[in-house]
Amino acid sequence: MSELPDDPKAYRQLQNRVLDLYAAVQVLMLLGIAVLIVYVIRLGAITGPGTTESFGLAVAMIFMMGALVVHLTDRAYRVWPLGRKFEPKNPGPVTAEAQVRLLKVLVIVLAGAAIAYILGSLLA
Repeated sequence: MSELPDDPKAYRQLQNRVLDLYAAVQVLMLLGIAVLIVYVIRLGAITGPGTTESFGLAVAMIFMMGALVVHLTDRAYRVWPLGRKFEPKNPGPVTAEAQVRLLKVLVIVLAGAAIAYILGSLLA
């Protein structure tokens, strides 16, 4: 990266330019996600020969674009090149209560996945 200007006005213009670039990419990604969602809805039944592959590729692109939006948001507000907005906290110690809470959440997620699997196999 080139040297940052000493002039506050030029520095602010450079900051705004970078943030405008981040915002433009995020708007394009959100627009792309919306287009892909409409495409997935218009596919109809996923039983055709190429439909499953089209659906899978569209969903993969949706997740990839969502990950890019999350990455750019993190980059813009935490480690973007023109200075930090905030410092992340150091993680706290691992306690028995935190481990119990993690196990509770894990049991609930696994139970939900098992119920969804059973319902999916019954409906199919």
